[in-house]
Amino acid sequence: MAPSTPKKPAKGASHPSEPLHSAASKDIWLAGLGAMAQAQAAAQEQINEAAAHFNQMTQGLSAGLVEPMAAKVDRLEHLFEDRVARALKSLGLPTAHEVAGLQERVAALEAALGKSAAPEKPKTPPRKRPPAKTAKTSQ
Repeated sequence: MAPSTPKKPAKGASHPSEPLHSAASKDIWLAGLGAMAQAQAAAQEQINEAAAHFNQMTQGLSAGLVEPMAAKVDRLEHLFEDRVARALKSLGLPTAHEVAGLQERVAALEAALGKSAAPEKPKTPPRKRPPAKTAKTSQ
């Protein structure tokens, strides 16, 4: 008997299994990509919802904080204005209201003075007298 040689597989037999294997790999790859795209879309939607919820929550929170702070700032402004007014009064300086009243009175007095003063004729300067003649003594 002749020594037996190992049989080589036929070329035709190995080729049909490769396309089947590569087609399954492509399907698995495409399924993974589809799942990844769906996961990204779901994550983006959740991020948008969270951002909208956060914006709504911060607006409500800021509205609740702004009003009390505005009231406190107004109270501090009035307190400061009162203290400045007392300091000015102790120094003897007039208030803005008093200065405005004085300005109105001055304007009224100027208007009354302008009406009562009739336009006067300009005064002519006095004539110069000729120098007095002195008696000349004869010699």
